[in-house]
Amino acid sequence: MGVEVETISPGDGRTFPKKGQTCVVHYIGNFLSLSPFSLHFFLSLSMLQNGKKFDSSRDRNKPFKFKIGHNEVIKGWEEGVAQMSLGQRAKITCTPDMAYGTTGHPGVIPPNATLIFDVELLKLE
Repeated sequence: MGVEVETISPGDGRTFPKKGQTCVVHYIGNFLSLSPFSLHFFLSLSMLQNGKKFDSSRDRNKPFKFKIGHNEVIKGWEEGVAQMSLGQRAKITCTPDMAYGTTGHPGVIPPNATLIFDVELLKLE
């Protein structure tokens, strides 16, 4: 359980986010899978399948900004993006305990969902 970061394309290898800095990223969020327990209680969300996209800053053509270390994002992003260097693009896999846990995010993320994000660290402010 936790966070796994896999590099898609490397960054500069030396400029990493520091607590309090604003990270500017592009991302695509996908579901890994839903447990049978989750499916049983969320049949209205049964269209959500392995690999199904649920959110994307790229689709909106607007990067997402958050301050690292300020609990503005899920734990998996706090840990995963902190390991990325400027310009890096990575696949960040977040188990439920590092994402939305047993509650999920009603209407979007079911309980106990493992999430996969394609994240590119564009800028640090």
